[in-house]
Amino acid sequence: MTRAVAECSIANALAVVGERWSLLVLREVLLGRLRFDEIAANTGASRDILAARLRTLVDAGVLEKRLYDEHPRRFEYLPTESGRALRPILLALMQWGDEYVTQGPPPTVWEHSCGSELRVCAVCASCGEPVEAGRSRLLRLGGVDQPA
Repeated sequence: MTRAVAECSIANALAVVGERWSLLVLREVLLGRLRFDEIAANTGASRDILAARLRTLVDAGVLEKRLYDEHPRRFEYLPTESGRALRPILLALMQWGDEYVTQGPPPTVWEHSCGSELRVCAVCASCGEPVEAGRSRLLRLGGVDQPA
């Protein structure tokens, strides 16, 4: 007997961006490195892996492929709205890596427009309170409402 798997947005997201090279491609594009050779040089991905990941991200609507030279045909990759929406996710993942995985000082530091070192924090869009354990409850799982 096969057990039905509930629809999961995390699994769906990981199907698009949950692979090391995909995340590194997004890092490079969001840093403004839009051309294949620039992305390859800064990720260390082989050309065939990079081409496959770029194709996946374009097909998923995360990146847009735009021709910038006819002879030879060369493309650059621009983040779509969907791709730009991943910026805080990547920053949060970087921050987690800085705190729990990377030895020594963080290799990359961002400054916010206010002048302070950027630290991301998930907050409730309605009240502005930080998202913390014990401050939320599950309403629906796999499309099924949960008891109160």
